Formats: sequence, structure tokens, C-alpha cells
Amino acid sequence: MLRIGVDVGGTNTDAVVMDGNRVLSTIKAATTADVTSGVRAAIDGALKRSGVAPAAVRHVMIGTTHFTNAVVERRQLTHVAAIRLGLPAAACLRPMVDWPDDLRNAVGNRGYMLHGGYEYDGRVLCELDEAGLDRVAAEIEALDIRAASITSIFGPINDSMELTARDRLLQRLPQLRVVISSEIGRLGLLERESAAILNASLLELADRTVAAFESAVADCGLTCGFSITQNDGTLMGADKVRRFPVLTFASGPTNSMRGAAFLTGLRNAVVVDIGGTTSDIGMLVNGFPRQTSTTVDIGGVRTNFRMPDVFSVGLGGGSLVSADGSSIGPQSVGYRIASEALVFGGRTLTATDIAVAAGKASVGDAAKVAAIPSDVAKRAMAEMRERLHRAVERCRTSAEAVPVIAVGGGSILMPDRLGDLAVTQPENFGVANAVGAAIAQISGEVDRVFSLAKVSREDALAAAEAEARTSAVAAGARADSIEVLEREDIPLAYLPGNATRVRVRVVGDLENV
Repeated sequence: MLRIGVDVGGTNTDAVVMDGNRVLSTIKAATTADVTSGVRAAIDGALKRSGVAPAAVRHVMIGTTHFTNAVVERRQLTHVAAIRLGLPAAACLRPMVDWPDDLRNAVGNRGYMLHGGYEYDGRVLCELDEAGLDRVAAEIEALDIRAASITSIFGPINDSMELTARDRLLQRLPQLRVVISSEIGRLGLLERESAAILNASLLELADRTVAAFESAVADCGLTCGFSITQNDGTLMGADKVRRFPVLTFASGPTNSMRGAAFLTGLRNAVVVDIGGTTSDIGMLVNGFPRQTSTTVDIGGVRTNFRMPDVFSVGLGGGSLVSADGSSIGPQSVGYRIASEALVFGGRTLTATDIAVAAGKASVGDAAKVAAIPSDVAKRAMAEMRERLHRAVERCRTSAEAVPVIAVGGGSILMPDRLGDLAVTQPENFGVANAVGAAIAQISGEVDRVFSLAKVSREDALAAAEAEARTSAVAAGARADSIEVLEREDIPLAYLPGNATRVRVRVVGDLENV
């Protein structure tokens, strides 16, 4: 099956053309401010190198770090009205209480606490304060806030109050974009609330990004469909990305990890994906990213939706370096590295310039960084090495030595060893994330409530699995490749009939259509 994998990073847009498990061609192009032209250039270049006609391509898979970078760099975020339903409980901890000040300000720092919410068993904690909600709506309108998040105490157990509050807001403000936390996070009020706020702040960026992808694919003469990778390595449609951009937060590093496993054949390793803006670090376990069992830190904010155990640090090829070499990042020139870095004739000192000055890399014109003092280059390289070493050690769960796989265009910053760990850099390391996107699978998911007074638990699980399989096939998965990725059932004590909430998630390979 001929397919194209694309990864859109903050600095570079990578593309690969694959036929089955064979990589036919690769290319790395600069990410552009409008996104579209960079994606178009990458796809066109990869197609020309492979000799494949656009009409022969069956599907395009796209991964992006746009949304993660927006949070890390505090850019392109929409102001959000963060509404919590929970008073009189949790009054001492306001929305965004544990956020960094700069990020809190970037999303508007507008938190509202109203009466409402549920007990742990789904019983009403306090009735919804509808009058208070109307007052919040009036303030949202006066401040011209375009997005809102609604978080109820124990919302995942009972989402009725979140839905009621959303509908009431939309009656008065039909253009408002509203996110409800129960659709994104799990139990854990502050983390789920933070995930919902971040999601709301990214909705307008998601609209622009998806539209850019649609335009780029069409401009390349491709008539096939396209999907976007989410944080578990599976694919989702454009409409879902527009609603839930946070589900792509770890898609870039997840694609890199799966691509690293594919390119090296290693199934257990630490993967370090160094891009132009950030470095993403995670652990491969049996060929797949290790899943997190705790809260996930995104740009200094704790969230709790299901994600691989991957974390980001603000270090990449385009990271800004202080004049004395003691400070690196998190700010980055991003896709402007080709014009702003010293080695390319610019005036900004970046991590790539340091690597070239230290003799670690051969990029651009080395003569343009010859004036960098050797002690500055050594100090900056030592700082990068130390930060990467700390990041890798954070991933290890035992003293047993594991290999480190370095991928991504910025992996020229990676030393040959980190302490006692050997570093491997595979062929096509610079486009591992695009390879991971190209081999991404289709998922199907069911989240339903069954009455165990009428059917057995086993029958309920079997029915949900069958429905999830049907959903995956309808989305384009090959039936004989589908396997269960996740299965859980949660008793709902507040409903009659021995009600149980059943969630089943399956994955399968894309059908060759």
C-alpha cells in the first residue's frame, strides 16, 4: 500500500513515501508560517524523489507538534473562560491555581467558580447555579472571550451538569466554543480542568492548522483521504482534531518512538526526539511507547488524559543560546532557523550554531561561527549534554543499561554516549516521526452504559468489543488486523439496574483500498 507520512514540527516538515514496510523516499523541508506551503513542498518533494504518481497514493497520515509548541512557547493561544462547577467544595483552589504565571496570562486568566457538581457516586453535590452561569455569560460577551471550558466535580462519573451548563451558555452565546472536561480527562479535578482549558485555548489554532493540511493535500494533486495522528499512535479524522487538539499533544514524539522502533528493530529503549524547538523523551516497551499512569506535564501544567509517558524539554536545534553559553531555550527561532541562525547567515545564536562551532555537526557555513569563543561553545555543549542526560535518566525505571535512540533533525546535538548508555542513530533518523506517522493504525472506540441486570458482564464486554471492531472497520481498518488495545468497565452506583460504563478501544492496520 502506497502512503505518505508527514510530520509538521515547529522547525521542519518531514515527509516519507512508503510502500508496505519499504521507505521509498524521504525529504525534510522548512515549516512555514502558513503551514500549507511547507506541507505542500514536503509532499511534492517526497513524491518526486520516489517517482510515485499522486494518483497511486492511497492515504496521507500527518503528525504535528503545533499544539504542544503553542503551549510550550505560550503562542497562538485563545483566551478562555474557565468555569468550574463545584462550590461550596474546592473553593480554596481556583482554576489554573498551579499554572505558571506566563501561561495563565496567555489564556486570559479568567476563572469562574459556581455552585454545582456531584459526589463520587454520582449524587448531586449542589444544584447548578444557573443565575451565576448567566452572569458569567454576560461577562464572556462583554470581554469578547471566544472559548470556554466547563469542569464539574466528578464530571466523568456524571456529565449531565456539564452538558446542561454548556447548552445554557450556547443559548445565549451561540458562537462560543465550549469544551466539557468529561470528554477529555479522567477523575482528578485540577488535572482534568487544566486539560479542558488547554483544549479550549487551542481550538482556533486547530481550525487554522486542519484547514492548512486540507489545502496542502489538495494542492499536491492527491485525491486520497488524510488522517492526523493522535497521542496513542492511531489516526483520527479532521473533525475530531478540530474538537480535541489536545489529543495530538504527544503525537509527534509517539510517531518518533514508533518510527525509531521500526528503523532500528529495537523494542526496548529510550527514544530522544530532538526537533527544532523541543526534545521529546520516552521509553519503548516491546516496541510501543510506555503509557503514563500519572499526571502528564505539558508546558508546566499537569493534565490527566491518557497519553504515552513522554515529556518535553525546551531544547532543540533552533533554541536560543545566551551570549555566555550558560542558558539555552526554551525560546526558539523555530522554522526561521534557515534565515536566523548564524551558520545560515542570520544574527541569532542557536544551539545548532554551538554544535557546528564545537565540531559536533557540519551544517551551513562553519566560518560564520568561527568567532564564537571556545569556552562559550564548551559551556553550551556541556549544558545541553547535562539536560539530555537528566531527561534520559528520568525515563529509566531500573539501573539496567538500555540503549538510547536519537532521532529528529536536531539530534546532531546528541553526544555519542550519555553516562553509561550508548546512543544509536538509525538510518533516516531525521524523519523517524514521518515514518511513525506512515505506519500509524486506525482505532475504534466504544464508551457505553450497559445494564447488568439484563446481560452478563462478559456479554456486555463482548458486545462493546464487537461494536468497537465495527467502528474501526468503518473508519478504514482491516478486519483481520484488529486487536484490543484497552478494555475497562466502571460500575455506576447512581444509576439503577446494576449499570456499568464499558469502554473498549481497538486498533488495526489501514485497509488497502
